[in-house]
Amino acid sequence: MALRNAVMAALLEGEASGYDLAKGFEASVANFWMATPQQLYRELERMESEGLVSARVVQQERRPNKRLFSLTEAGLDVLRDYVGETPAKPLALRDELMVKVQCVDIGDAGDFEAVRASVAERSERATAKLARYLRMQERMLDGRSEEEYLVSAERIGPYLTLLGGIALERANLQWGETVLKRLEQRAATLAEPPAGD
Repeated sequence: MALRNAVMAALLEGEASGYDLAKGFEASVANFWMATPQQLYRELERMESEGLVSARVVQQERRPNKRLFSLTEAGLDVLRDYVGETPAKPLALRDELMVKVQCVDIGDAGDFEAVRASVAERSERATAKLARYLRMQERMLDGRSEEEYLVSAERIGPYLTLLGGIALERANLQWGETVLKRLEQRAATLAEPPAGD
């Protein structure tokens, strides 16, 4: 998937400046697609030159003028074509922490502790992201049950992707808890003196 598809998906919510899009990306699309503001601005420029988005300048007092981007019909057509492509490419996971965990047994105690600290840090980030996603879910539901929301909302795609982000962070937390427990058990076992000493 190209970044442009994620940008166009975010623009389905309506017209946005590059800054607003970057903030919205962080709040809505970040559970499945990460991009820096610089990447977003470059992609918006390319998309505008290709006619996929249009921009209008809004004059502002005391602040620089801002450009608001919106999808064009050509952009909607490209997005529709993308959605209709089958099948979606499988998830490609490249995770440096997994490589370190895979190799945890070859190092000394310092390396073991460094891996443990990295897993704990990931769990802390997952806790924070899960809390943010749950707040987003609460705002989206706005007092409705999930079933009521899914039946009555104008668009359900953003909610469904949010559920994916929630599930991912819960899985990260469960995995982290298991790894930390097993690493602690392993460290205790390695610290025990050999039998017969």
